[in-house]
Amino acid sequence: MRSSVRVAAVDLGGTSGRVMTATVGSGRLDLDEVHRFDNGPVRLAGRSGTTLYWDILSLYQGTLAGIATAWSGGEVASIGIDSWGVDYGLLDATGALLGNPVHHRDFRNDGIAARVRNTVSDQELFDVTGLQQLPFNTLYQLVSERDTERLRAAERMLLVPDLLAYWLTGQAGVERTIASTTQLYDVRAGVWATSLAERLGIPPRLLPPLRDTGDVIGKVLPEIASESGVPECPVVAVGSHDTASALVGTPAEPGANFAYISSGTWSLVGVELDQPVLTGAAREANFTNETGVDGTIRFLRNVMGLWVLSETLRTWRANGTPAELADVLRDAAAEPGLRAVVDINASEFLPPGDMPARIVAACRATGQAPPDTPAAMVRCILDSLALAYRRTIRQAAELSGQPVDVVHIVGGGTRNDLLSQLTADACGVPVLAGPGEAAALGNALVQARTLGADLPDLAAMRALVRATHDVRRYEPTGSRQAWDDAEACV
Repeated sequence: MRSSVRVAAVDLGGTSGRVMTATVGSGRLDLDEVHRFDNGPVRLAGRSGTTLYWDILSLYQGTLAGIATAWSGGEVASIGIDSWGVDYGLLDATGALLGNPVHHRDFRNDGIAARVRNTVSDQELFDVTGLQQLPFNTLYQLVSERDTERLRAAERMLLVPDLLAYWLTGQAGVERTIASTTQLYDVRAGVWATSLAERLGIPPRLLPPLRDTGDVIGKVLPEIASESGVPECPVVAVGSHDTASALVGTPAEPGANFAYISSGTWSLVGVELDQPVLTGAAREANFTNETGVDGTIRFLRNVMGLWVLSETLRTWRANGTPAELADVLRDAAAEPGLRAVVDINASEFLPPGDMPARIVAACRATGQAPPDTPAAMVRCILDSLALAYRRTIRQAAELSGQPVDVVHIVGGGTRNDLLSQLTADACGVPVLAGPGEAAALGNALVQARTLGADLPDLAAMRALVRATHDVRRYEPTGSRQAWDDAEACV
């Protein structure tokens, strides 16, 4: 490899997409955002009601525009794409897309877990896949459309980053870290759980070849390159699940007993292990074992995340109430803490809608006085998030046998100083916040290694992040008893 290499990292989140360029070399890891675009659900009417979709063609167009902008600023040696998990597109026998991917927050998933349980028990599902029971897992989504014309016509299922890579290269497959979010992946054997799929009426033909992290998927097709202005360069299978890439970009010290919070629309909270934890206690605690880069296991639980805050702000703005994030966070910091808390993972907070009204109802249901000002509402949300982080990290340590001496927060949530401090207070250990673009950094580091960079393992990649990117440290303050008392409320 040359002394340095410049790559394009496409990082797709639940509310926006980003294309970053990264220059990686000896002691160098520079990251620049060249293009950002909105990403949000689109609700459309149909004969059986309305459905919430992703605007996948808009995502693809935004991705192409970003890569073209990156290329206009200098040579791009490769491209990598990561995104959220579980959602997919279906292709027919000609390779054409059979409709927009359905959003995981759509109501079609309601009640599907109970239907699955009639055929395969929760225990068996966990024994095979090691995955947390979430109503929107890919398995449940596929079962929800099991008897539809769309599924009967489908020949391939591709998760979001692999779908975009297919449109760039013409090569169909799924990278392992995001395959492990589907609840159709055998976490022990590292293969698709085809017998499980067959028993649930999911055609095994839908499950495409698996790719290892770092594989070259193929080169950008000439006709795509000529029409869109992107280079005919390799597309690399990075840690295609954004949390897998974010963990690569987490500046943890070698041998550190650390927990991580990949903080964005969702918060992914857990510890990094060498082997999955498939005990009954882990299943009952609703933890998940997802595959990480270099054969690691992301032992974690999904926490509702900053979705609750962003949907609260959206509701206020729709009602004509000014709600700028910086202003409400400043005001929330001045509010007394732990006056009211809610179970942030409760199912009523999952779909879009009037989030403030739901929080008020949840407080009243537990005998607490609900927040009565915007600042108090935001403080309630952030206190509740920190409380959920505390509970999840403590359970992860207990279930895995790995103690936690420090918490790393990466992702967009690192910009929320109040939440970082509350997390340190709640967990009783230091919090290191940053980098905010850990997923893009991890994406770029895997590409650079594929291109020949001297980055043989996670330790080397993380050392480069530590050497080139600052983090903010938050020490725990306040009373632990106050957090114990708050936890008793929910």
